Amino acid sequence: MHGVGDVRFFDRIAPLYDLVMPPAEAETLNAALARADHPVERVVDIGGGSGRATLALDAPEKVVLDVSAGMLRRAQNRGLDCIRGDARSLPFADESVDAVTVVDAFHHMPNQRTVAEEVYRILEPGGVFAISEFDPETPLGRGLVAAERVVRFGSSFASPRELTRFLERVGFEPSIVDTGFEYTVAAKKRESH
Repeated sequence: MHGVGDVRFFDRIAPLYDLVMPPAEAETLNAALARADHPVERVVDIGGGSGRATLALDAPEKVVLDVSAGMLRRAQNRGLDCIRGDARSLPFADESVDAVTVVDAFHHMPNQRTVAEEVYRILEPGGVFAISEFDPETPLGRGLVAAERVVRFGSSFASPRELTRFLERVGFEPSIVDTGFEYTVAAKKRESH
């Protein structure tokens, strides 16, 4: 898969990833999913890697989608349903999922506009797109941005305010769920009329 961001790095570090990353913030993620207009039955965790965030989600059907085969092996070993795929061309039918999450990964995704448009396409009306990201305007965030530049990641970070404006332009109704170094935005797909 060409041009899929920093996938080679994640293939290499897959065995160590869960040892160095903190667990996902279950309460915040589930609060974001609760902003959907209907119960979340089916959720897709894009860039879900080893499944550490997917496990925290409160939904009966959870799917991890990632481009990194190494990370997906970790998720499969946890008993999660996995699909190897590119977020810019999601292998799901229109309006077929209740929620989509991206945890600590949106900044690694090339063509974020295309990714957001694909998420909008597969979400049911009233469904929610929950993104947890790192705020580059915080002291820790500035350090993370600098570190990712040093290792030559192609990262593209946004503050909560910038991310909500971006999601509005795609057609979502976003709201900020949590702020700080790691923040969460929940973006609802408008109900069709």
